Amino acid sequence: MAARLVLASGNAGKLRELRDLLADTPIELASQAEFQLTEAVEDGLSFVENALIKARHACVHTDLPAIADDSGLEVDALNGEPGIFSARYAGVSGAGADAANNSKLLNELEQVPEALRSARFHCAVVLLRHPTDPMPLVCQGTWEGRILFREAGENGFGYDPLFYVPSHECASAELAADVKNAISHRGQALRKLLACWPSRL
Repeated sequence: MAARLVLASGNAGKLRELRDLLADTPIELASQAEFQLTEAVEDGLSFVENALIKARHACVHTDLPAIADDSGLEVDALNGEPGIFSARYAGVSGAGADAANNSKLLNELEQVPEALRSARFHCAVVLLRHPTDPMPLVCQGTWEGRILFREAGENGFGYDPLFYVPSHECASAELAADVKNAISHRGQALRKLLACWPSRL
């Protein structure tokens, strides 16, 4: 029998990635959009804190266990920015956010040479069984790369067109979905979570 969980996010790209990663498991992942939930107020100071906030919000309003992830891009030349503010880096929400964020990032790095454009994606994935779960399962992943000078590729979402993956010599947005899921920060974190799954639900 499938376990039903809610993904504490309204991000369609994130939902698609997580459903792909969970395709071979007895887990049915519902989007919080199915419950007409508003987004949680992400006022934590770390990826882990924000993931917990989102998961707890979803648990409270759906009476289901919840998975939440908080992820973002850390650019060394920008002292770790955009970090936990990656999704709202340019101050834009909705359909135009990705383009605005990517444009701002390119502008901020305009004078930075290739050798100094190192960056990484971080992801914290949290599983809460119920809103007052005293032992949330927290798993993390990190994906190293660098920032390109221009966008490349049509796949993925967010900063994927600007994130160069040295191991594959292309942008994240040029990777097939299954390849990205095998090596990405989110894929790493979720596989760690799944390894602990039997003891959690």
